[in-house]
Amino acid sequence: MSLRTAVSISRKRIPVSLATRDMTVLSKKSGEEYQKQNYNERMARTGRPVSPHVTIYQFPITALTSIANRVTGVALSIGSLGIASIELVSPGGAAMLMNDIGTSGPIVSTLAKGLVGFPLVYHYLGGVRHLIWDQFPTEYLNNVGVEKASYALAGSSALLTVGLMLA
Repeated sequence: MSLRTAVSISRKRIPVSLATRDMTVLSKKSGEEYQKQNYNERMARTGRPVSPHVTIYQFPITALTSIANRVTGVALSIGSLGIASIELVSPGGAAMLMNDIGTSGPIVSTLAKGLVGFPLVYHYLGGVRHLIWDQFPTEYLNNVGVEKASYALAGSSALLTVGLMLA
């Protein structure tokens, strides 16, 4: 193919119907009317089913333990920031705060141990679970293994936290 033929082919016009597609243009008035309509009524007119909301689904245990691992990580970060702030601001520091909590009675000190212990234990064991998954993916990183590990994580975290609370 010569250069002249290539240039003449490249200059051919594409029909407008192929280059563009039709678009629904709403006027301001029709847009406002559209927004006033109820979503369920609009969907009923189309004959399509309304999408179910996320609240009707039951989260699997693996999703719940993953979310809990993230939440405990955030809680530990906020707790560390709080302890560091107390050390900077308070003359007695965090040691005095811990002493005050410890001498407040068995109920307060036990609850404090649980509030600090559970995020620490859970997040630590969640990290161990991920290390095991990284080292042995073919043995443990499957649907059954992940579910078992999630139940083991929740149960062992609860048991170890109760043990720390009673110590």
